[in-house]
Amino acid sequence: MRQLVTGGAGFIGSNYIFYLLNKYSEDKIYCLDSLTYAGNYHTIEKAVKEGRVKFFNTDITDKKEIDRIFKKYRFDVVVNFAAESHVDRSIDDSSVFLNTNVIGTQVLLDSCLLNNVDRFHQVSTDEVYGDLSLDEETKFIETSPLSPSSPYSVSKAAADLLVLSYFRTHQANVTISRCSNNYGPYQFPEKLIPLMIINSLSNKKLPLYGDGLNVRDWLFVEDHCEAIDLIIRDGKSGEVYNIGGNNEKSNISIVLTILSELNKSNSLIEYIEDRKGHDRRYAIDTNKIKQELGWIPKTDFSQGLVNTIQWYIDNKYWWEKIINEEYINYYKKKYKKKGY
Repeated sequence: MRQLVTGGAGFIGSNYIFYLLNKYSEDKIYCLDSLTYAGNYHTIEKAVKEGRVKFFNTDITDKKEIDRIFKKYRFDVVVNFAAESHVDRSIDDSSVFLNTNVIGTQVLLDSCLLNNVDRFHQVSTDEVYGDLSLDEETKFIETSPLSPSSPYSVSKAAADLLVLSYFRTHQANVTISRCSNNYGPYQFPEKLIPLMIINSLSNKKLPLYGDGLNVRDWLFVEDHCEAIDLIIRDGKSGEVYNIGGNNEKSNISIVLTILSELNKSNSLIEYIEDRKGHDRRYAIDTNKIKQELGWIPKTDFSQGLVNTIQWYIDNKYWWEKIINEEYINYYKKKYKKKGY
């Protein structure tokens, strides 16, 4: 199988590439990434230099270059991880999110049609459903109405609808997965878990939105990769599959656990002004993928978090390299907190 992984130098995309390389020795893996702040070439550099991955430094909105690449390499499968994904950044400037997440998806879909790609898979998010209150037990299913709250989730919902329209209009062979919050190795340090680990290791303040009681379902990244692989090979065209870890945790409980594991004081926590339109709770029902494809998450959250903490301890060179001035200046400007 010839798989193109867009956004393959990012967090989930790179983990997916490593998953494929470990499982399928005969597959040909191609990585396409524009290498914005969250895409890090050195994450996959070794695999590229060893000839196990072919790399394209290209933006998915560049129609001319995308068409050239698709025509030359004739992919069997395209898995689209490429996206602007940080909610805070979408609140500050939504234009790049709409361009990459919607227009970029359209460019990929058109190239898939033009070059007879067997399967296009769109990696989406549970945020397209909107949020739930803390006191209800409801979970979103694949047919729940879409009610996105942030410019980021709006752009992902729009892309999902676009993908499904190509199934209906063009009979394109497409699938969509909507995942809960991922965690694990190689996650860019603006997200909750790596940010709190790195700041704790550096004895810096841990900025926590609002009251810290917002709840997310946490999914270990390798479990997510396994689920996507199953959907691509056995999932039904035109279908949406929820992928969740069945681990609902409040943000404050995550932070307290990280501090405890690292033997750091809770005084490092600094409550800051809540995010605009901050969703309270996400929760998705994963019965469909369990019943149809036999997938269930394998990683116990407690052990997965401990392993993730240890990875950041062992790979300080990686996160120190990518915490560049652009990242630091962004947060200094946003929070204006002296100790951050």
